Amino acid sequence: MSRRIFVDKKMNEQMLEATPEVEQKKAQQGQVESNDPAAESVSEAKTAEGAPDEAKTVLQEEYEKLKQERDSLLDRMARMQAEFENARKRETKERAEFRDFAVAGAVEQFLPVLDNFHLALKSKGSVEQLREGVELIVKQMEEVLRSLNVQPVEAVGTEFDPRVHEAIEMVEKPDVPDHQVLEEVRRGYRIKDRLLRPAMVRVASNSQQKEA
Repeated sequence: MSRRIFVDKKMNEQMLEATPEVEQKKAQQGQVESNDPAAESVSEAKTAEGAPDEAKTVLQEEYEKLKQERDSLLDRMARMQAEFENARKRETKERAEFRDFAVAGAVEQFLPVLDNFHLALKSKGSVEQLREGVELIVKQMEEVLRSLNVQPVEAVGTEFDPRVHEAIEMVEKPDVPDHQVLEEVRRGYRIKDRLLRPAMVRVASNSQQKEA
């Protein structure tokens, strides 16, 4: 009986001594497995299999973001173009209305002058009376032009100015300064600083003054 107890005790001691060796072998085996290139390759392959899916998701998100930005820009451009077109049409309409208003105001002032011309044509008076009537109408016309800020261009007696005068003939005049306007053939007009039409004139040419 005592011999059996001794044997069991001995076996237990051997088993306890063997346990650290087993654990050590398992640890070494795990280290070998962790250092195994084949195992690492398998792990990397599994990681690489998931990478394309992640990259595809990121690219899809970027695509959707850029698409939204593009659509937003196109919408803004369309609205800006529509606003510009509306503003252009509005400006054109306002300009036409202003022009019509200005023309109507000017025409309204000339209507009495036209009425007087019609009365003159119906008149049965003498030639002198007709002439006096026409002179009155001309004065009335000039008053209307002045009310519209239309002024005649100065011509006779002034020095020829190509900016406001149009010479139709040079006349030799030794007693008149060279390039002086002798005669006004057609009156010129301006509105403030803007020339409506130049005055047609005959200009003096003094050869003696040129030689001096």
